[in-house]
Amino acid sequence: MSRLKIKKGYNIRIAGLPADEIKVGQVPSRISIQPNAFKSTKPKLLVKEGDSVQIGSPLFFDKNNPKVNWASPGGGVIKSIQFGPRRVIENIIIELDRDEKYIVGQSFQADSISTLGKEIVLDKILDASLFPMIRQRPFNKIPNPIQSPDAIFISGLNTAPLSVDLNIALSTRLESFQAGIDALSQLTTGKLHLTLPVESVLSEIKNCVINTISGPHPAGNVGIQIHHTSPLKPGKIIWTINAQHVATIGDLFLTGSFNPQMVATIAGPMVNDPTHIASRIGCSIQSLLHKQLKNGFSRIISGDVLTGTESSIDGFMGFYDSSITVIAETDEREFLGWLKPGSSKTRYTLTNAYFKNGNRNFSFSSGLNGGIRALVPIDAWENVLPMDIMPIALFRSIIAKDLEEMEQLGIIECDPEDFALCSFACPSKIELSEVIQDGLDLIEADG
Repeated sequence: MSRLKIKKGYNIRIAGLPADEIKVGQVPSRISIQPNAFKSTKPKLLVKEGDSVQIGSPLFFDKNNPKVNWASPGGGVIKSIQFGPRRVIENIIIELDRDEKYIVGQSFQADSISTLGKEIVLDKILDASLFPMIRQRPFNKIPNPIQSPDAIFISGLNTAPLSVDLNIALSTRLESFQAGIDALSQLTTGKLHLTLPVESVLSEIKNCVINTISGPHPAGNVGIQIHHTSPLKPGKIIWTINAQHVATIGDLFLTGSFNPQMVATIAGPMVNDPTHIASRIGCSIQSLLHKQLKNGFSRIISGDVLTGTESSIDGFMGFYDSSITVIAETDEREFLGWLKPGSSKTRYTLTNAYFKNGNRNFSFSSGLNGGIRALVPIDAWENVLPMDIMPIALFRSIIAKDLEEMEQLGIIECDPEDFALCSFACPSKIELSEVIQDGLDLIEADG
């Protein structure tokens, strides 16, 4: 067990914090899964428009790894399959039946799951098409199930702006979460690490190494936790899985079925009643934001403001997302704004980030407050990156496509979400997260 205290970072104070309760929203009529969102995969369809599917039916598989299928998070009819350029599968939309049916497989007693053995556990997850819930570091991609990880990491803490409070989301799913831990712990010859805040409903979970962590965002990012607990190095593989998906895996073993239910947040300054809401994987945004949008132009984001993906009211929540964030859409620039040091009453600025002026939440918007300019080396990235990595030197090596220097500077340990706060804090408006992803793509392609 380790006790981590993260000092670098920053908690962005955004208006529209979700209430500490779970509400039931409008029942969705459609759900979706986006195959092109999964890195390093080549999806091959197993269904066509008009086919009937059950919850848990395989929708497509990865041509690079045919054992890995994706399960349908809903029961109904394949309403639409949308393709992008070069016939890339962008979206599979399912119109739900009123009486959804589940694929039901073998279930297990809770006290027997921890003794099943790796082969049975892995086969069960693969057969249920739930293996894509697991991701691999480096590269944050879906792993090869044949390779055994050196460790498994699960973050029991969300620190991203307006994200789900896992104490609220998992307080009624402790049995399922324990079953998921019992199963996943058998997939590695190393340790399964569960990192929690000091006070957590998951503190009594067994069959794992419990670490505690405190500090500002990005302390809740699993990449930061790996860096301070069991750093990556060439040849080392670590698997990760979202905390709510651990409970989903547990439900699979306890009931024999895929339970796509989850808790999400709808939050942000443009939401009427920010709250936690009962949802499901791939839920339609329309059903989540029913009668919730304030008047005015809005930007709807699937995920948080730092790492999420821009969507629309007609879109769907991403497979790994558990937040819908809505902020004001604007391209206005404040007249002579550069003359003002910043005010916590009117806007969010770097002045506030580093000198912490005021304690009020900000009415966050999509405005950039400036344009892209030359890199200014004033330690803006270093001040919010809690990793033993030199971000400016790494940035330059990626721009130069110097693979050897990238590796020496620790690109293997990096993931775009861990650098998202650097992008936000950057006075030069450089999207460092995108650059980090470009570097990882170069390293992966080099093999």
